[in-house]
Amino acid sequence: MVRIFAHAKYDFIGFRTKAIRATVALLLIGLVAMAVRKINYSVEFTGGTLLRIASTKGPIQVDAVRAGLETVKIHDAEITPMDAGQYMIRGTVTGADPNNTEITARAMATALDQVLGKDNWRNDGSHSVGPKVGGELRTKAFLAIFLSFFAVLAYLAIRFEWRFGVAAVVATFHDIVLTICFIAVMRLEVSLVVVAAVLSMVGYSLNDTIVIFDRVRENMRKNRRDQLVSVLNQSINETLPRSVLTHATALVTLMALTVFGGPVIRPFALVMFFGVFTGTFSSIFIAAPVLLIVETKWPGMDGRGGKAGARGVAARPKPA
Repeated sequence: MVRIFAHAKYDFIGFRTKAIRATVALLLIGLVAMAVRKINYSVEFTGGTLLRIASTKGPIQVDAVRAGLETVKIHDAEITPMDAGQYMIRGTVTGADPNNTEITARAMATALDQVLGKDNWRNDGSHSVGPKVGGELRTKAFLAIFLSFFAVLAYLAIRFEWRFGVAAVVATFHDIVLTICFIAVMRLEVSLVVVAAVLSMVGYSLNDTIVIFDRVRENMRKNRRDQLVSVLNQSINETLPRSVLTHATALVTLMALTVFGGPVIRPFALVMFFGVFTGTFSSIFIAAPVLLIVETKWPGMDGRGGKAGARGVAARPKPA
């Protein structure tokens, strides 16, 4: 079999400063987008009624539909054009019982009958969530992401050392923040599907980091006299063929889902597509440099249980 990058010898750690500057620039762009556009939560998190309709008489006048919804007390309704002449309408009847979602569904149907005509549109599906349920879902989603940090730290502290766990958590935090910025820039709706994509991306990134760290641990035992910078570069280059093949396969699959998956699965595919890049980036340019910094300040144990060099990059003792 052809082994891609079988003898790679790239100085990844040497590029860490430029890589960090690039990710800081991307984070700033994302944070500005979040401040300007805000996070667009789906009806699962905010509560309300979501109605998907299709016009049987060509394109509809969005302003006319919004005006019609105003007459039934559905103010500031969101109307989003979809594929194949479909439209997504989201809103809530002002002053009505927020937990009685049927009121909003009936009001939407009444307004659409008045504006478009009863036979000129069809209901392609509706979804309603009360505000209490939406708030609980939002809290649990953030809790799931938050608890993942502790799970990562505990797992790596047991399997490796706490220093590896800290580096992995920092990289994971970077991935989550950068992905949220990507969602804001792309103006994707944060639904349960998108939350699932974020959690999947975290697992994907963590797996890539563990593969590199496992090789780092092996090389620290084999090459005790090498500096940690050299060990990190060697480990990343040795796992590069596996990373390239794995990520290329994932990207092809996600591209197919993005193109042919439809509007429901497309946000998941887009977030995961971006997550493959940011997960690979963080494993190389965030996790590894953070491990270097932590090992420099708080040296760990070498392969034989002895104390590593005081700088974390000093030569390791020669085996007996």
